[in-house]
Formats: sequence, structure tokens, C-alpha cells
Amino acid sequence: MLVVQSGSMEPTIKTGSVILIKKQDTYSTGDIISFVGAGSDSTTHRVTKTNIVKGKEIFNTKGDVNKGEDQEKVGIDSVLGKTVFTIPYLGYLIAFTKTQQGFIFLIVIPATIIIFSEILNIKREILLFREKRKSKQPLPSSEEKKWSYLTHD
Repeated sequence: MLVVQSGSMEPTIKTGSVILIKKQDTYSTGDIISFVGAGSDSTTHRVTKTNIVKGKEIFNTKGDVNKGEDQEKVGIDSVLGKTVFTIPYLGYLIAFTKTQQGFIFLIVIPATIIIFSEILNIKREILLFREKRKSKQPLPSSEEKKWSYLTHD
């Protein structure tokens, strides 16, 4: 899974989308592939042309919005996979969770609510237990103990 961070593939893949990629044995013209280029970041573009050079597949790629093809050719070894599924805008939520505010909003606040709720449940159970103890009859005197039995629930 990757998060799309630019608009080069719009409107097909919107900025902020999460894409699911799957490694393939071969790729065809028109496939949307993710690959690692000269930099360390990955790129997701459409295959515009395939060639075989020295026994290896080489791809020309282009972003749908871009006017021209990418200058860098992509070798099969650089391809991470083909886009098989996209979830629009989910990447924004993922990016938000990685910030301090997102962590507080999505992790700390819900955890605090759950802990507080459990404390209230424990307090309620303690009060119910005390009420049950108060409502029971006092223990019998030593003479009465001869004839009665103590039970508990």
C-alpha cells in the first residue's frame, strides 16, 4: 500500500488516495505502476510503452496530467507493482495520524475515554457491593447461632 502525494495521475487517482499495488511478472501499456526512480521516493505513473533491452523489460511512463513522458526509463527491477485498488482520500487520514495532533485526537483521547468509563464501572460495582452488604441482616448473637445457619450468595 502506498499513499499518493501528488496530482500527476488525476483524475484517475486523486491526491491523498491510498493505492494497493501487486507485483506482476510483466506489465502492459496502460497499466498504472509504482516504481522507485533515481531518488528514494516511489512514483506511480501509467505505462505508455514497453521495450526489451538486453533481455529486460524497460517501460516508458507518464502521469495522466503531465504533458510529456517521464525522461527516466523504468526497468522491471525498479517496479514495485501494479495498482490494483485505490481508496480516495484515505491517505490524508493516515498522514494526519502521523502528526502529534492526529495521535492525540485518534489515540490518546479515545483511550482516555475508555479508561474513564472503566473507572466509572468499577465505582458503580463497588457501590452496589456496599449496598448489598448494608441490606443484609446483622449477624445473630451467640445463642441464635445454635439454631440458625449462615449462607452467602
